[in-house]
Amino acid sequence: MSTAPPGAPLVTMTGIVKDFTGVRALDGVDFTLRPGEIHAVMGENGAGKSTLIKVLTGVHGHDAGEILLDGRAVRFSGPKAAQAAGISTVYQEVNLAENLSVAENLLAGREPRLGPFIDFRAMRRRAEALLDDLGIELNVAAPLSAYSIAMQQLVAIARAVNIDAKVLILDEPTSSLDRDEVAVLLGLMRRLAAEKGTAMVFISHFLDQVYEICDRMTVLRNGRLVGEWATADLGESELIGHMLGREAATLEQIERAAAAHHVADEAPLVDAKGLGRKGSIAPFDLTVRRGEVVGLAGLLGSGRTETARLLAGADRADAGELDFEGARVGGHNPRTAAGRGIAFCPENRKTEGLVGELTVAENMILAMQASRGWVRSIPAAQRTRLVAEFIDKLGIRPADPDMPVKHLSGGNQQKVLLARWMLIEPKLLILDEPTRGIDVGAKADIQRLVAELSGGGMAVVFVSAELDEVTRLSDRIAVLRDRALIATLEAEADMTTERIVDTIVAGGER
Repeated sequence: MSTAPPGAPLVTMTGIVKDFTGVRALDGVDFTLRPGEIHAVMGENGAGKSTLIKVLTGVHGHDAGEILLDGRAVRFSGPKAAQAAGISTVYQEVNLAENLSVAENLLAGREPRLGPFIDFRAMRRRAEALLDDLGIELNVAAPLSAYSIAMQQLVAIARAVNIDAKVLILDEPTSSLDRDEVAVLLGLMRRLAAEKGTAMVFISHFLDQVYEICDRMTVLRNGRLVGEWATADLGESELIGHMLGREAATLEQIERAAAAHHVADEAPLVDAKGLGRKGSIAPFDLTVRRGEVVGLAGLLGSGRTETARLLAGADRADAGELDFEGARVGGHNPRTAAGRGIAFCPENRKTEGLVGELTVAENMILAMQASRGWVRSIPAAQRTRLVAEFIDKLGIRPADPDMPVKHLSGGNQQKVLLARWMLIEPKLLILDEPTRGIDVGAKADIQRLVAELSGGGMAVVFVSAELDEVTRLSDRIAVLRDRALIATLEAEADMTTERIVDTIVAGGER
């Protein structure tokens, strides 16, 4: 527990400034965290949330300002020093060893010993006691890989608690979890706050979770502090307005524009008949027309990504047929797909979409250069003009074409990936979770872009776990369950979140 007086801040950050090669990422930001509270840090991608946390935990040094922990000034040399002082971070990607047991992960570096040897029996007992105290039921002798990402998140949190963390930072911990798993995680957070007095910083783009779990919220925009509020005192539309720097009504106009599609009544651009892949997705029929957005909706593991990858040629089908522009497709793979005008933005943009070490400009022109052949380079003037045009058109920030793309926020990385394909003007754009892990502002920008592209005649296949997003954007919705396409909703009256859920449930009953 904290040595600070009751109600006094456990963490106080005052006037924090952080610059990166001429770009001010944090500009005089204040932040306070009290014992036993769950505090959300909100803002668009690029607002400064991650930078603030990295300054607190010593990943980055700050250029001005002061950090107090328990009333004492601190400046950590790195995450290890912050952890020794009681500040622990659990990231979206669980940083544990999946090949080791749950107990070994929980007590790594603090294993009980018999002389020079690890006392595995005592380690398992201690791990079981720790998990029991937190209300987590796991077999501590099983390898961590035997459990879902959600359970691995709980193990990471339990490990942080075991090292007496006074401050627990949770950075997008629920982005890969389903509803039941989220409920388990939020329940554990409540117990830690109420029973152990653990102070928590919660970073999430899921507004419903923020309102459900958080006591207070701090909003950042463009590296500056917008304000701090008790969660109960700030409505959702007001929060969105503060995050975006524009009125919530503007966001509503964007959403209405995203719903205004015009689909040409013509032969399908894409016509899949009995297309499938054993062990991946059951054979399915699906058509996509020019100027149409076809949404793929379903629960986690329903087969949405597998369907998208077959259409894109990222995976090879072993059943059925695929026609594109009325001609049978043979030898379907990413290279031939791009040559036909099929663009694919994969779910994991960091490992499958972008090259982190390359610059924004280099990532943008990859597809265009590949289509020309590597011998015929793009003229420098043309490249500079096109990159600048799409940085401006998509609102990519920072607007620096020479910055390594790995330094951009998730939302801006997604925009760079979209720009790459827009440069070659594809006929079919397949987007797999393009708004996952990004803020509400970037999400609205991408939704608006999808509407504009389809309005211009481009066909779009749109995959999202967020049913509201699918229903808002789609002209038709293919519903999947258990790796099978079970229904296609076409009538506007049928394309509601309630009807999608009912269809999924009915599919399970069948």
